[in-house]
Amino acid sequence: MSGSRITALGHYQPARVLTNEDLASMVDTSDAWITSRVGIRTRHIAGSDEPVDELAAHAAAKALAAAGRTPDEIDLVLVATSTAIDRSPNMAARVAARLGMPGPAVMDVNVVCAGFTHALATADHAVRAGGAHRVLVVGADKMSDVTDWTDRTTCVLVGDGAGAAVVEAAAPGTESGIGPVLWGSVPEMGNAVRIEGTPPRFAQEGQSVYRWATTRLPAFARRACEKAGLTPADLAAVVLHQANLRIVEPLARRIGAVNAVVARDVVDSGNTSAASIPLAFSKLVEQGAVSAGDPVLLFGFGGNLSYAGQVVRCP
Repeated sequence: MSGSRITALGHYQPARVLTNEDLASMVDTSDAWITSRVGIRTRHIAGSDEPVDELAAHAAAKALAAAGRTPDEIDLVLVATSTAIDRSPNMAARVAARLGMPGPAVMDVNVVCAGFTHALATADHAVRAGGAHRVLVVGADKMSDVTDWTDRTTCVLVGDGAGAAVVEAAAPGTESGIGPVLWGSVPEMGNAVRIEGTPPRFAQEGQSVYRWATTRLPAFARRACEKAGLTPADLAAVVLHQANLRIVEPLARRIGAVNAVVARDVVDSGNTSAASIPLAFSKLVEQGAVSAGDPVLLFGFGGNLSYAGQVVRCP
C-alpha cells in the first residue's frame, strides 16, 4: 500500500472583521475581558449570502491551484463541518459542484473541532487502500450561524472560515508524508461541546473542556509523535485546534515541542471549529514559518468529546 502526502494547502476567510470593541457594543464584555480569558482580538464573520460551501470552495480552489491540479483530477472530496444546515446535498457534493468536478466520491465528516484531522486520516487511509489517488480535504465552518450573539461566554469565541489540503499518493519508495493517526473520544463527556436545538446553537462546558485538554491531551499528542517515529523536540511546528489561546499555549509547552513554532491564529481568527487547523497551517506555510518537509503536529479536539492527531510533512 502506498503512503500519502499533503501537496498543497489553501485557506479563505470572509472580508468582514468583528473586533472585541464591536462585541462590547453588542453584549456585556470588553476587549480586556476577552483577551485575558481567551486571547482573541478579532474574528471574521461571513454574511448571509456566504454559505459554508462557498467558504469551503474558495479555500479548496486555492489549494488546488497551489498543487497545480485541476478539479477533474480529484477522485474524493471530504469536507469536515458541523454547521451544514441541510442534510442533502452534503457540503462535499456542493463544493464539488462549485468547482466543476466531474464525478468524485463526496462525503462530509462531522467531528466538530476535530473534523479536519479525522478527515485527513480518512483521506490517508483511502489512498493507502487504493480507494483514491488524489483527495481534496476541507475544513469549513460558519460558526456565526449557530451562535447566540447575546451569550458573552460563547459569542466572543467564534469565527468563520475554511482551510483545505490536497492529499496525493506518495511516490513509490518514498516516505509517507502523513503519519499514523492517534484518535478516539470520551463519550461520557460528549455534551461538553454541542451544537443542538432548533435553531441549532453552540454551547459548551468551557471549564470541563479546559481541564480535559490541559491534563489529558499532552500525552495523546506525544503518542501521535511516537507513532510517526519522532519525539516532540523533532517537531518544526505544532498546529492545535485553535480553541482558546489559554489552552493552545500551555498545551504546546506540556507536549514538549521545545523547537516548534506554535500556531496562534486564534488571536486573529477566533475559534473556527473544523476550519481552525487547516486555516492556521496554511497561514504558517504562506508566511514561511515552516519549510517543505518539516514535521508538523496537527491535533484537533472538541465536540463529542473527540480527538485526532497526526504528524505530517509540510508541503
